[in-house]
Amino acid sequence: MTEADHPDAADAEILRHLGPLASLAGLWEGDQGVDLAPVKEGGHETHFRERLQFEPIGPVINGLQVLYGLRYSTIAWPLIKEQPFHEEVGYWLWDAASKQVMRCFMVPRGVMVNAGGTSEPDAKEFHLAADAGSGVYGILSNPYLDQAAKTVRYELSVTINETWKFSYKEDTQLQIAGRPEVFHHTDQNTLTRVQCL
Repeated sequence: MTEADHPDAADAEILRHLGPLASLAGLWEGDQGVDLAPVKEGGHETHFRERLQFEPIGPVINGLQVLYGLRYSTIAWPLIKEQPFHEEVGYWLWDAASKQVMRCFMVPRGVMVNAGGTSEPDAKEFHLAADAGSGVYGILSNPYLDQAAKTVRYELSVTINETWKFSYKEDTQLQIAGRPEVFHHTDQNTLTRVQCL
């Protein structure tokens, strides 16, 4: 590691308050991604590469609640293609007092998700979920998607394999117009840290 790879004093202080998110700060890349998305009939699998950046933030104070977190953005490209097929921006947050880990994000399709779950501060694996219609850990869609392909539930599992490697699996459950069953739009990838922040 070079001197530039080490966090400055302010970021190091924030990292001490990030609980299960602490080892995620930095720039990550992975090319083992698999996306199963809906098509006219059934689903279509796309293999992808991804770049994900986490920047420490905090404290964020909501009255008695104190949050620390990671500002993040991600972009994913189908393998051997230059045009990305997915982007999102948002925050991963940790509430130490209530042991809640959260992921608040939006995608440029007009969908916003605030997912959360309970975790121990030293956990190497945690799970988040959100449901449409819930006032706590919920999902919002634009009017078109609410009718055509409504996100009814979102689930995420994260596993910290090593300080330099983590993997995730997510299940975005869609109620697609004209289909009786919910479609499970799944994504998974394993990423390696390429730079500390």
